[in-house]
Amino acid sequence: MTSVSRAPAATTPREAGFSQPAEWALHEACWIAWPSHEDLWGAGLEPVRDAWVEMARAIGEGERLEVLVPDAGGESLARERLAGLDVRLHRIPFGDIWLRDTAPVFLTGPSGERACACFEFNGWGEKYVLPHDAEVSAKVAAASSLPTFRLPFILEGGSVETDGEGTCLTTRQCLLNPNRNPGMTAADVETSLRDALGVERILWLGEGLRNDHTDGHIDTIARFVAPASVVCMRPSGPDDPNGSALTRVEEALRSFRDAGERRLDVTTIPSPGRVLDPGGEVLPASYLNFYVGNRAVVVPVFGVPTDAGAIAAIGRLFRGRKAVGVPACDLLTGGGAFHCITQQVPA
Repeated sequence: MTSVSRAPAATTPREAGFSQPAEWALHEACWIAWPSHEDLWGAGLEPVRDAWVEMARAIGEGERLEVLVPDAGGESLARERLAGLDVRLHRIPFGDIWLRDTAPVFLTGPSGERACACFEFNGWGEKYVLPHDAEVSAKVAAASSLPTFRLPFILEGGSVETDGEGTCLTTRQCLLNPNRNPGMTAADVETSLRDALGVERILWLGEGLRNDHTDGHIDTIARFVAPASVVCMRPSGPDDPNGSALTRVEEALRSFRDAGERRLDVTTIPSPGRVLDPGGEVLPASYLNFYVGNRAVVVPVFGVPTDAGAIAAIGRLFRGRKAVGVPACDLLTGGGAFHCITQQVPA
């Protein structure tokens, strides 16, 4: 059974009237974690920090930053690099910076109140189990001082995408993977998502990007940009390593109806194509791993010809916000980009 701390007497968030709002709704703050672990990042740590700071400064123009730091040294460095922004630093241990998946999902209630949904976490199917990551959600919830629902199943925030109007996108590759919740059927997962996120309709895509550490998180292949409106990527050429998968994603999206029975308006942008790590392996590069802040949309870029067009196209989808391209190749070697390392708190 779902447990609740300081939350309305109810079994689930949905029964209490809570739901996950769309990311483009107004934020109060954004949770991020200062890149700190040399054993994980090696020589890439400083370039990752540079990209992280550029992202944080773009986001921080419009919302407060809640920043995890592991110790006094990390606190000092983060404070220095973020000088001039509205920042609160929290000494909370963490395994790595992927707070989209390890922090709570923040919900809103029927009268504007807010709550945290804390899910279980097992290191992306026990592939990347790091000290402290499994405790981050509860500790961030406690630091937020918000009522907290504790949900008894494994879910990463990057595996679900909601429109704030009852519709949730996800993938079979991730949520039906036996390395997450063995024994749960698709119907079981749908029930759990409805109860936890306050949604009505679950739209299932198939597989994600090649070499995706997360087993196909939705936030690299399809994103809501407005009610009944999504963006996905089309293959950038015949050598696109994700060509067939991207084509299937677009075809599926064009066949879907949302919770309001509206057909989805589908916008496509070119994918980055074949982006390689220093060892020559294909990286799961995606322009869709953007973060929608109050004033800026932070878009990952990869030093390829399609970068400028992607920034412009995403900017057109979010009128009134500045689309900011930030280099993401170094960050991507760790498994993700800017959406993966952020978690918004609705206003």
